Amino acid sequence: MTRSAIDRAPDATDALQGKLNGTGAANPQRGGPGLQPGVVQLQVTEEDRRVAWLATAAVGLSLVDAAIPSPLPGVKPGLANIVTLVVLLRYGWGTAVWVSGLRVLAGSLLLGYFLAPGFFLSLAGTTLSLLTLGAARHLPKRWFGPVSLSILAAFAHIGGQLLLARAWLIPHDGVFLLTPVFAGAALVFGTLNGLIAAKLLAETPPSETADV
Repeated sequence: MTRSAIDRAPDATDALQGKLNGTGAANPQRGGPGLQPGVVQLQVTEEDRRVAWLATAAVGLSLVDAAIPSPLPGVKPGLANIVTLVVLLRYGWGTAVWVSGLRVLAGSLLLGYFLAPGFFLSLAGTTLSLLTLGAARHLPKRWFGPVSLSILAAFAHIGGQLLLARAWLIPHDGVFLLTPVFAGAALVFGTLNGLIAAKLLAETPPSETADV
């Protein structure tokens, strides 16, 4: 290697490091305050911060939900669904998916049932609920507001849990005998959560237009 090629090597390294920094420019000095070679800096956007705060709120409500005594396993108010509804109607379905996914993951880790049957039941209910909300958000808003969407999501959530329980945990049709109980709870809690979400949406001015 000639001496000129050796002299140009530091400049090539600085250019590569500048691209890793996301600036597209070389660092002014080697060994300066910039990133070390091979380190990629992730840019945190305002959307990332919003998702983090909303997911934190949802996880907090999940912890409150878990502390509420229940006469029957699986019958819970589903307070975190309030956050999901607000996010869906304010920021769009994609953000709601992120918030719900982080809530299920973080909540299961904090409550100690990650990869346990309860985790998969929660994941199944949340997945079917999000798919239902994704389809229902295109329905006429005159007839399908926060309360209607909340009820649909509650029924979808409990439906997803019952289907998974039938297919995996309790492979017997007798599990569907609990459907009236779960459906009644879904109707009551879905209505209450929808009313709370509607009140929050009415009292909080939107910062961005929801993605529809």
